[in-house]
Amino acid sequence: MPRTGDRSQERERKTEDMRHLCQCPTHSHTYSQAPGLSPSGKTTDYAFEMAVSNIRYGAGVTKEVGMDLQNMGAKNVCLMTDKNLSQLPPVQIVMDSLVKNGINFKVYDNVRVEPTDLSFMDAIEFAKNGAFDAYVAVGGGSVMDTCKAANLYASSPHSDFLDYVNAPVGKGMPVSVPLKPLIAVPTTSGTGSETTGVAIFDYKHLKVKTGIASRAIKPTLGLIDPLHTLHLPARVVANSGFDVLCHALESYTALPYHMRSPCPSNPILRPAYQGSNPISDIWAVHALRIVAKYLKRAIRNPDDLEARSNMHLASAFAGIGFGNAGVHLCHGMSYPISGLVKTYKAKDYNVDHSLVPHGLSVVLTSPAVFAFTAQMFPKRHLETAEILGADIHTARIQDAGPVLADTLRKFLFDLDVDDGLAAIGYSKDDIPALVKGTLPQERVTKLAPRPQSEEDLSALFEASMKLY
Repeated sequence: MPRTGDRSQERERKTEDMRHLCQCPTHSHTYSQAPGLSPSGKTTDYAFEMAVSNIRYGAGVTKEVGMDLQNMGAKNVCLMTDKNLSQLPPVQIVMDSLVKNGINFKVYDNVRVEPTDLSFMDAIEFAKNGAFDAYVAVGGGSVMDTCKAANLYASSPHSDFLDYVNAPVGKGMPVSVPLKPLIAVPTTSGTGSETTGVAIFDYKHLKVKTGIASRAIKPTLGLIDPLHTLHLPARVVANSGFDVLCHALESYTALPYHMRSPCPSNPILRPAYQGSNPISDIWAVHALRIVAKYLKRAIRNPDDLEARSNMHLASAFAGIGFGNAGVHLCHGMSYPISGLVKTYKAKDYNVDHSLVPHGLSVVLTSPAVFAFTAQMFPKRHLETAEILGADIHTARIQDAGPVLADTLRKFLFDLDVDDGLAAIGYSKDDIPALVKGTLPQERVTKLAPRPQSEEDLSALFEASMKLY
């Protein structure tokens, strides 16, 4: 019969064995080592931070903007928009509210749809010369992003333009200067830019999209007014909705925050895009459910206020999610697709230049991307496929990629989306340039759950040439 000491040693040995097998936070070696240290000894992050603008939602809420600025003590306001919107009701409602509340303001309506470094600099110059104490952005992501950049550089007038631009294109310096209040009034249901500290633009010198990412540049307040969505043409609603779709899918399937490296030596160095995390996950999944239920209705019936209102909310929900978790390959690959556009002009967009709308450039690679990433975290890929309408009861875990890819293809086919990159002017000859334009997008590509080589990126672009 074993002695008490032997039984005690046996229990300890079994407990230790269980620790090696168990993956819970208490026993898993991923968690139980020193903060930020992964099993391989590579330093990774151990925390995430949620930052989001204040949000106010409601039909007609735009009329309150003048009172908000008065409450802030604003005396000299910059109102930013684009040429098309400057003639439409959302801008008129904002101006009426400013006048009614005695707010002095100047209008900058020269925002470029899909902004460039040059268009950013033009807006920055206007902001510097105006000595404004507050900003209002009325428009889609292009307007809100331009206004964020103008506020940043007018508040840091001696900074070089590339100082705050994401590395490796720019220096990616942290923002330590105080910015002026910025109120964002989104008129599209896509970018979620009213919630995020991100501003995206085309860097013409390298022919790639890049951006500025810092919690410091997020708007002070987002006024989400669903009435603004009723004037949007069908393809604008569709492409905006595709951006919401990919924001939700990418942030939910991104590399988890505790696997992202490097671990910042100071909290100010923790990036805005941190990897998937338990709070962002909630917003991403909820946004995806709204897209599945309402996007098709919102596109097909411009008077469907319920559908368009819900998509306006979904844009903000996804923005809260991806604004802290980040996006990955669909967005990383989309930037050269937009930046290298040849002659394609999207339907329903009143612009004087070739244009692949952001949401379209993002969604065209989504079937190939999620087929590629699904071997990592396949359950999440299957879960999102089910939300989008797939029957996964008989699906095997190794089928997660094909199931989600097929679900996305069907979704896009039902909405008359262009048949892949070939339909918007690209061919296999363009793949090397598209890959080259993706490589600098490390801020997002490194958040993909599966690492990718240049050969992988080439294969993904090739697989995206034709969808159906």
